[in-house]
Amino acid sequence: MTNMKTLIVVLCITALPPFALAESAAPPRISPSDAKSHIGETVTVCGKVVDAKVSKYGIGGHGKPINFDIDQPEPNPVFYFVTFGSQTGGPQEAIAAYQGKRVCVTGKISTVSDAPYIMAADRSQIKPQAEDK
Repeated sequence: MTNMKTLIVVLCITALPPFALAESAAPPRISPSDAKSHIGETVTVCGKVVDAKVSKYGIGGHGKPINFDIDQPEPNPVFYFVTFGSQTGGPQEAIAAYQGKRVCVTGKISTVSDAPYIMAADRSQIKPQAEDK
């Protein structure tokens, strides 16, 4: 019986760490132009915010969504992310925080009208990036 308990403990110690490490791995970093081939995957996309558009309509409890085009503006965006302004600063606060800056956005890529995007409802998904990267 002691040998069986020892075997179970050894199996748990050797088999569980790979599962624990798999969940803590950072998502892969891709370019905005590669986002189209990663639909449905959770990734980090980095680039320069070149345009921002505030939606006409708001979403209860969040305010108006803002679309930020990365690397290439409309009418042919290669990638964009959507987020919301702060409750106090509104959309202009978010535009001031990201417009013209390099950012990395992490999340699941979706697509609308053939343009890939990440919904970054939680602003912690958006991180500033150094200009030289």
